[in-house]
Amino acid sequence: MAGDLTTIARPYAEAAFAIAKAQDALEPWSEALQLLGAIASDPQLHAIVGNPNVGRERLGELALAAAAAGNDGQELPAGPANLTRILAANHRLPVLPEIARLFEQRKTAEQGVRQVLVRSAFPLDDKERQSLVTSLHGHFGADVELSVEQDASLIGGVEIRADDLVIDSSIRGKLQQLSNELQF
Repeated sequence: MAGDLTTIARPYAEAAFAIAKAQDALEPWSEALQLLGAIASDPQLHAIVGNPNVGRERLGELALAAAAAGNDGQELPAGPANLTRILAANHRLPVLPEIARLFEQRKTAEQGVRQVLVRSAFPLDDKERQSLVTSLHGHFGADVELSVEQDASLIGGVEIRADDLVIDSSIRGKLQQLSNELQF
């Protein structure tokens, strides 16, 4: 399901990023999308989205009203507001959190920083983290923002994810690879 959301959200996020960059308004767009993503994640909005008695246009206006309330009564900039209306008209409001995530990813990459998720079977100490940051900086040629999660199911080793790149040097990954090779 997450892959489906990403597939749906990516064109919207790319278009929003292109417009925001052209307008030199990355930060206002980013703030608006984060707020809209939080609103779209709210269970109360999910209940309204599923209600056939609430029209698409009304859904968009409800989301925008909630955003204004969460923004100290100030309306969102025109671009994010129009995007919200388009998403509501196309039954796509639930993808707003994913659009916000992809937009942030793109913004971070534009600023020369790569967000990297490292999953490790065991806790990493500061020296290991710094070594990873140094290695990944050399690999990507950009500053690295590292997030670390512990996942005992990896058995040993690490799994590194940066955007669409996955480097799996975990024991679980190697066992899966060996299993795949033995099946042929």
